[in-house]
Amino acid sequence: MRILTRYIVFDLLKVFLLTLTSMTLFMFLVLIGKVSVENGLGLVPILRMVPYMLPQAMQFAVPGSMLLATTSVYGRIASSNEIVAIKSLGISPLVMIWPTLILATLVSFSAVVLNDVAVSWGRGGVQRVILESLEEIVYGRLRTTRSFSNSRLKVTVRRVQGRRLIQPTILYSAPDKSAAYTCTAEEGEIQADQEKNAVIVSLLNFDIEHEDKLSINHPGEGEISYSLEEFTGQSQHSRSPSSYSLGEIGPSKIQQVALITQSKQEMTSEAAFAMMSGRSFELSQPVWRNRQNSLDIAERTLDRLSTEPHRRWANGFSCLGFVLIGVPMAIRRRHGEFWGSFFACFLPILVVYYPMLVGTVNYAKDGVLPPQFVWLSNLMLAIWGVWLMRRVIRY
Repeated sequence: MRILTRYIVFDLLKVFLLTLTSMTLFMFLVLIGKVSVENGLGLVPILRMVPYMLPQAMQFAVPGSMLLATTSVYGRIASSNEIVAIKSLGISPLVMIWPTLILATLVSFSAVVLNDVAVSWGRGGVQRVILESLEEIVYGRLRTTRSFSNSRLKVTVRRVQGRRLIQPTILYSAPDKSAAYTCTAEEGEIQADQEKNAVIVSLLNFDIEHEDKLSINHPGEGEISYSLEEFTGQSQHSRSPSSYSLGEIGPSKIQQVALITQSKQEMTSEAAFAMMSGRSFELSQPVWRNRQNSLDIAERTLDRLSTEPHRRWANGFSCLGFVLIGVPMAIRRRHGEFWGSFFACFLPILVVYYPMLVGTVNYAKDGVLPPQFVWLSNLMLAIWGVWLMRRVIRY
């Protein structure tokens, strides 16, 4: 039995590692290409981004590699009638299956850790490299498209000479229309200061025209400073629950529960006092509605924090679910090529499993479903795999 176990495990590991290397390289090139094209990154920022992008590429490659390795190895074993030979000796086919299930379980635990590293350390590192390369990104876009814009501002230029912006125009928008303005200048230069969390635009002979028609003429040299948040259009301080590590989620949930409880107590006492004093009309004022909106956001954040651990564990253990399906499917299709077995498993997974996983995650984040429902798609894989496995063992 030990010979069979070593035979299966070594063969599976060989195919899995080879497939994982190929798929990781492919996913890495896709992800790094997407980020570099979207942000106009050069060679140096791309090289700095490699260690942060690698876990994200492996995050997508591991489940598919496990399924492909399983269908390849067991398809070849079945086509060689090794399963039939085992049954003819009165030995259960489980002898050749359980080592793969144990290996898949270990890979699933590793995938959970990998998912955690990819979303907490990997994504944060990529964003940090992008921010540190902000000047290169801005100048790259201005050279190619003569425009750089986000939801807060838009910069256009006539042309770029080295670091000099010729005839730049800055359109700045703000919630308060009186603060919005258009700035035009003869020349300009952009510098990002990470320590001050600011982007400084040096201008020469510029005019500023506000929305309320107030105009300012500034001959000579001058500067306009923007925060990184304004210039990139992304908040640098608020973190999405999806970027928290598993170790951070527990304490964050405790803080969020305490915040929600305190807000509800304060709102309840204020509402009771307003009704007792005959000032219930205050409960419909914008200030009260803003507080209610803040409470709703806090509750949604708590739902997302509660869902995130289940999502990462369910994603990781998809490897075990894929193996539960891949092994019996490859054995049953022993006269077909392993690619046929792979796609016979992968297409239902692509059409049913992933949409169900995404749907339950979204509903759990919105508080419609309990977070445990994220495991529903994995449970479906397990039921399907066990049903197929019983048919293989019995017949």
